[in-house]
Amino acid sequence: MDEFSNASPLEDGRGKLPLQGAGGLNLKSFLDQKVAQYNRPEFIANDPVSIPHLFSNKQDIEIMGFWAATLAWGQRVTIINKCKELISLMDGAPYDFIVNHEEPDLKKLLHFKHRTFNDIDTLYFISFFRWHYENFDSLEDAFIPPNPLKGEQDFKIVKQKFSNQEAEGVEASLNHFRSYFFSLPDFPHRTKKHVSSPSQKSTCKRLNMFLRWMVRKDNNGVDFGIWNKLKPADLICPCDLHVDRIARHLKLINRKQTDWQTAVDLTQNLRELDPLDPVKYDFALFGLGIEERWGIEGILPEF
Repeated sequence: MDEFSNASPLEDGRGKLPLQGAGGLNLKSFLDQKVAQYNRPEFIANDPVSIPHLFSNKQDIEIMGFWAATLAWGQRVTIINKCKELISLMDGAPYDFIVNHEEPDLKKLLHFKHRTFNDIDTLYFISFFRWHYENFDSLEDAFIPPNPLKGEQDFKIVKQKFSNQEAEGVEASLNHFRSYFFSLPDFPHRTKKHVSSPSQKSTCKRLNMFLRWMVRKDNNGVDFGIWNKLKPADLICPCDLHVDRIARHLKLINRKQTDWQTAVDLTQNLRELDPLDPVKYDFALFGLGIEERWGIEGILPEF
């Protein structure tokens, strides 16, 4: 992807991006412009990230951020409303409810459902969160593989055990998280479909979105940046239908299928544009797909 440093593979014979309104910028400049356009608080209200933004307590942000990401399929307004319903069922204080509830308190959750996510899944999520927060202060620790050399959790040492591919740090984290999440005895097997992992060849778009929220640090007020063990440079770009479509048109994805390796390839190309914060371009790709509807209704530019 060296051509991105000075010229885009999409450039025409005049050395300009053939995009109306791009102002002759190369791909990096064009996408940086779109990041600035969409990485703004004005877009929070209509996005699932609005759910963790309802809270200031770290654990509430983590819990409802994870839940909002897990439930993030379908219409965004429905996702947001279902998350608010769940918050209400937990008395407006998810962390306090989870760590202090008694058995009768769970009855009101027995009818919660969003698509295929039902009460069985809800109760297991609560059980997991309670168990985890009895042992750790932050949900970030659930994503840090244990260091077998020291018997403790040290992400940097574990990462060094893998090859030099940047993706393997987060890949190891996501694979570890799924195993850890379902380490409670008698976990419901049906719930496993709601937590993906790279080992399943999944793009892990919801988990990668959640990690973006928790890990990315800037002053724009959208992502929280409250985690410090995982680093923005190591994140993998969430690759949903809209991001996938736009990335293919921009020649950032070449694979026929859409799987974990596709998300890795996309992120590797985005690292050529910004090695320290490649996932910021999720704002640009998603914004072009959703807000500007590129590739829909015949408005896709010719490359």
